[in-house]
Amino acid sequence: MVRIPVPIRAPMTRGRVRRGDANGPAGAPGARTPREAGSSSFGRGPVRRSFEGDLSAVSDFAPIHVDTAHGVDDGPRDDQQADSPNGPRYGHTKTGFGWQLLGVFAELLLTLAAICGLYIAWQMWWTGVQSEHLQQQQLQSVGWSDPAQGGQAKIAAPQQGDPPVQPQQAFDGDLIAQIYVPRFGDQWRRTVVQGTGAEELNKHGMGHYPDTQMPGQLGNMAIAGHRNGYGQPLGDVDKLQSGDPIVLRTKDYWYVYRYTTNKIVLPEQVDVIAPNPEHPGQQPTARMITLTTCEPKYSTPTHRWISHGELAYWAKGSDGIPKELSATDGSGAVRFVNNQTQSPMSKLSSLVPVMQVALLCYLVLFIAAAAAWRWPARRAIREGRVRRPAASIYGSILRLQPGVAPVRFLLLLILLVVSAAALLQWGFPWAATTIPYLRSISGFVTV
Repeated sequence: MVRIPVPIRAPMTRGRVRRGDANGPAGAPGARTPREAGSSSFGRGPVRRSFEGDLSAVSDFAPIHVDTAHGVDDGPRDDQQADSPNGPRYGHTKTGFGWQLLGVFAELLLTLAAICGLYIAWQMWWTGVQSEHLQQQQLQSVGWSDPAQGGQAKIAAPQQGDPPVQPQQAFDGDLIAQIYVPRFGDQWRRTVVQGTGAEELNKHGMGHYPDTQMPGQLGNMAIAGHRNGYGQPLGDVDKLQSGDPIVLRTKDYWYVYRYTTNKIVLPEQVDVIAPNPEHPGQQPTARMITLTTCEPKYSTPTHRWISHGELAYWAKGSDGIPKELSATDGSGAVRFVNNQTQSPMSKLSSLVPVMQVALLCYLVLFIAAAAAWRWPARRAIREGRVRRPAASIYGSILRLQPGVAPVRFLLLLILLVVSAAALLQWGFPWAATTIPYLRSISGFVTV
């Protein structure tokens, strides 16, 4: 910086100025004449003085900075240090209002995309986790024996004669049977409860049509299940092949059916679950099983996929397991092939405990960060040490958090996790049952 001599006018005087008044009384030792002092006798002449200090010492204006290469500048640049010990002070953001509005709109679009993705995760995954939890809970409540208990099993011999009917009757929500379909994998097992309402199909695996026959009864036992979401029990129904076993296990008996054929019908064609689906209105002549699910799989279910099977044989549960669910190792030992294990997430009855723990962690960390660092990001903006940022939804939430940057990001992450859990627990179930479009694609499949 180069110091510039600046002309400064001497103050005006009202009376005559005696010789020597410019620098003391006339005649005083060392007094100078007005000419020597550089002013007229009336104090109107300019006085040129070379100031060694900053011009701010004599002016209310900011000092003039001279760059010998680029001329005069009006203040410190963003990448320069000002003369002030606190560094440069910044004002509002340089981003225009239109760009800020566009940025906020982009954040809203990204948020909407994240919510849509989370809804798909809820539909495809979390509903299945909840259904698995309730199925395990119901199985434990009835106390049925485990076919794979002890790791070894024996093959139950097929029984002769008409099979027993079990159960004789049931109320909505009661456990009727467990169903196994080896074609769907050795991890596939679902419970069958009485009723085909949303409560039964969404939370308890598969539902038995109350007006159809019970396991082992002459006629048609019809079962409904989701093809997509809620554990998608019949998601692979199109993979069934002729002769594939469909096995039901009640409290005391096994019923082994064989898959025969399938058809795609309109929801109004309810004769597919009649006692004699091939000849509705006539007396049944066979013991059948019918599985109904939605079609198509990944969009609004305008039709129903119907799978039929016929009873091959029945066996006693106390005698062992059906050969269709068994395998023999090299030593001749028989084992139960279905090795479904409960997933860790399905042990949670809800996400409320997760949200409670997360909010507690957030509160403790928030208080600790506020005590240790307070709000450095907001303070820096307020003091002008950083430029005021552009408008941002998540940026504003982030700056409301106390502490240094890593702590603020962690606090924001906890808030996002709690928000996602709340959507999974309450938001999406409400939307799927209230919003017409979402309700239409939720996979409700009864006919």
